[in-house]
Amino acid sequence: MDKYRDVSPLQVSGLNKRYGRTDVLTDLNLTVETGAVHGLVGLNGSGKTTTLECILGMLPYDRGDVSVLGHRPDHLWRATGAVVGIFDSPSLHPGLTVRQSLEHARILCTETVRSPAQVESLLGIRRYSNYRIRQLSLGNRRRASIAQVLLGQPAFVILDEPFNGLDAGGVDDVLALISRLNREEGTAFLLSSHQLPYLERICSHMSILHKGRIEISEPVEQLFAARHPRILLRCDQVERATGLLQGQPGILQVTSAPDGSLQVEIDERAPDPASINRQLVQAGIAVSGLISEIPSLESLFREITGSEAGDGNVETAA
Repeated sequence: MDKYRDVSPLQVSGLNKRYGRTDVLTDLNLTVETGAVHGLVGLNGSGKTTTLECILGMLPYDRGDVSVLGHRPDHLWRATGAVVGIFDSPSLHPGLTVRQSLEHARILCTETVRSPAQVESLLGIRRYSNYRIRQLSLGNRRRASIAQVLLGQPAFVILDEPFNGLDAGGVDDVLALISRLNREEGTAFLLSSHQLPYLERICSHMSILHKGRIEISEPVEQLFAARHPRILLRCDQVERATGLLQGQPGILQVTSAPDGSLQVEIDERAPDPASINRQLVQAGIAVSGLISEIPSLESLFREITGSEAGDGNVETAA
């Protein structure tokens, strides 16, 4: 698919989608750069799957412009084999074997570069070749679904929740596969997931979707460049603690959160957390909690969406 290597994988501008009277997507703008591994994250119900379905022409949208490898969604048949989309629930026929499923996918692929046997080996499912899809675990169904990507040499791959059902070894295998295809073959990826730690390991770009809008979309190295580490502090004398901390070298800002805790934004000149704790205790301020937080996708996601770690909408590092 060399003719698509210099074509922008995805350009979405002003995308709007409504179900009845409910706006699901509102003026959504999203760009996947050539050669990027782009993560799309959002709470459950934020519109991630709807976005992917509109991009791939599976769902009509009300307004906006979408270009996938230079084609409108309703003309994606012109790019058969160059773009691949695999959704959260693998749509493999339950009565086919793994090998039969891959043979069927090979027929649909215009330019195959690997055989079904080769991709079974690459995904670690060779021993399940003669198993019917309905006999596989969720993780192995996921592997059999992703294996179809390897039959050809697509320029752009969209994966919806690619890590669901995989154990730690399976996640490592999929991450390694994405990295290798991106590095060696220039394949661009759009990964939609709620599993933030995995995306942070692999993505070059990240977009956060919230209530149908892209709130932020940047290269990962720029995502945290303007954000400083923070100390989250709980104590019994908030006003005294604020006065004690403000003005010290390296303490950029002290703000009170709605739950009564303090958020202390710091830079490299600030005292270490142990020193801050000691200062407060020596001043007679009882500290009941102190957490040092470095900028991360998890903290940025919580800041933008107002979610809490472990609320069931997003998976974070333990």
